[in-house]
Amino acid sequence: MLARTLRNIARAQPATLSVARRSARGYSSVHAVHRNTPENNPSIPFEFTAENLARAQEVISKYPPQYKKSAVMPLLDIGQRQLGFTSISVMNYVAKLLDMPPMRVYEVATFYTMYNKSPMGKYHLQVCTTTPCQLCNSDSIMEAITSHLNIKPGQTTKDGLFTISEVECLGACVNAPMIAINDDYFEDLTAKGITEVLTKLQKGEKVTPGPEYSKRKDCEPFSGPKVLLNKEPFNVADITRADL
Repeated sequence: MLARTLRNIARAQPATLSVARRSARGYSSVHAVHRNTPENNPSIPFEFTAENLARAQEVISKYPPQYKKSAVMPLLDIGQRQLGFTSISVMNYVAKLLDMPPMRVYEVATFYTMYNKSPMGKYHLQVCTTTPCQLCNSDSIMEAITSHLNIKPGQTTKDGLFTISEVECLGACVNAPMIAINDDYFEDLTAKGITEVLTKLQKGEKVTPGPEYSKRKDCEPFSGPKVLLNKEPFNVADITRADL
């Protein structure tokens, strides 16, 4: 009986592994396989503006000549900020600038989610739905955004103004629920508050990042900081055993 059970397990494994491999292969291809589109193909020329080229050369100068390929990540970021996304032309240009095989640049650009491989809206809304934000009702924030813009995560509004992404953790858990809009964090959000932010952006008005309804500017409690309140210089040598 034991032998029959082991044979059944052995027969089941190939099929199970096959499904797992197919699933993993299908999922990874979404992020790692480039498909030429009218907006993103190698025939579209790209090069840094004079200002960005100077910025890139400054970054490269921080590394020994034989290790200048270490500048690949900041240069890809510069390219994405100039074009709006990290296209295949941006990757090829950075590879040429750093004397790197293009594949090495592709590996970096497809590994890190900070590089967007398709055109994005002017405002990239990254909505955090990890556990701390979830416990603070991030669902209401996502619902308010999708309802107001009439798009789902992964989509861009027809006017090219907004793109929504659902992300895991943006590192501001104590300020949950929160989202990132481009480089700015909007924290302690309510559904009404984020709708007002989006409305202002649609009108071209300035918005103020940070917490919506609290006065805190960092990660202190709502009632204010509780520790490290002494403004006097602190000297480790003054600590006695009784203080410990």
